[in-house]
Amino acid sequence: MTNPGVTRRQPKDGPEPLTAIPAGEVVLRDEAAKTSRRAEVAAFRLAPYPVTRELYRAVLGEAPESPAGPRTPVTDVSWLDAVRFCDRLSRASGLEPCYTAGDDPDALDVVCDWSADGYRLPSEAEWEYACRAGSADVRHGELDEIAWYRDNSDGRVHDVAARTPNAWGLYDMIGNVWEWCWDVYDPRVYGPYRTFRGGGWQDPPRGCRASCRRKSHPTLRIDDLGFRVARSG
Repeated sequence: MTNPGVTRRQPKDGPEPLTAIPAGEVVLRDEAAKTSRRAEVAAFRLAPYPVTRELYRAVLGEAPESPAGPRTPVTDVSWLDAVRFCDRLSRASGLEPCYTAGDDPDALDVVCDWSADGYRLPSEAEWEYACRAGSADVRHGELDEIAWYRDNSDGRVHDVAARTPNAWGLYDMIGNVWEWCWDVYDPRVYGPYRTFRGGGWQDPPRGCRASCRRKSHPTLRIDDLGFRVARSG
């Protein structure tokens, strides 16, 4: 069912103005460890949808090979690719890059300057807080209305901003592609593995929840994993 009151965004070949997210707090649940923690979230800005193939190509000059269209989320990008994209976009926009990195193959030497005004990945707390948009439910609406997932995706990624957004005007937070976050998942158990959130076009409903967490090595590239950008302040 389509919400007639929702205006669909038309993605463009350039950075979309970011959405202002107010300060607040969120309870993060680790279902595997059966633990919860409350996190304070400062005001920040978040892209209304994931980085598209056309934007990725415009910034870096190339994008991973794919039959998907230019307005689909870019996929087959690693966590390290996402970090490099953020810094390149920051420089192209005249902003201070957030990241510094060395040559550690596990990316443990990547440092984020949270005070810099450039583009970066959202933290896991920022991501879930923005995804929930003030709701305590597992997702912000009926799954078929808000997300591309296993039952309605026809086995492929879809253009961004084609489903109903959440209360803060953010699209594709659930479904379409998983999204890399800044955080290391659990260094005591998984070493350098980084977190990704949101569920993708291949996932069943259980994978498409605001609290669902997955992880992998920061060099992983796969066809249902992308990212969106954030800025501090």
